[in-house]
Amino acid sequence: MDINLQKASYDDCEVIHEMQLRSFRQLLDKYQDFATNPGAESLDLIIGRMQQDFNDYYLIQLDGQNIGAIRVQRRPDNRCRISPLFLLPEFHGQGFAQQVIRAVEELYPHAVAWQLETIKEEPKLLYLYEKMGYKRTGKEVVIQDNMTIVHYSKSKPVR
Repeated sequence: MDINLQKASYDDCEVIHEMQLRSFRQLLDKYQDFATNPGAESLDLIIGRMQQDFNDYYLIQLDGQNIGAIRVQRRPDNRCRISPLFLLPEFHGQGFAQQVIRAVEELYPHAVAWQLETIKEEPKLLYLYEKMGYKRTGKEVVIQDNMTIVHYSKSKPVR
């Protein structure tokens, strides 16, 4: 089964917010990180990001059903940042996140590099991004005793 990325609009903000809360609930419960976890973000924050012309949101769809979303921040230096990427819990572990990463990278052929951050204490997330070619930059930010954010980057191959 293949996923499809559908460019989101203002009308999709509530749907994105609801899926985001549901998708990040387990990590929010585990780490109690209400400052940086997307599962604690308000609808107004998503609406504000949608209004910024350097942000693109995409609904992740499977057979026409919304199963998650991804936001791409486009930077003036032709670097792109993924933040966040999420799938509803029932769609985890089925290879969809890999499909999403490949698909979104193809949508931005001008990007010279990609950046993202994730939780160091979550081995499945680290494995996913490293499998997709992302490398640790060396930058880590301790959020609390049991939670560190690790930064990743992926440079586009030179042709």
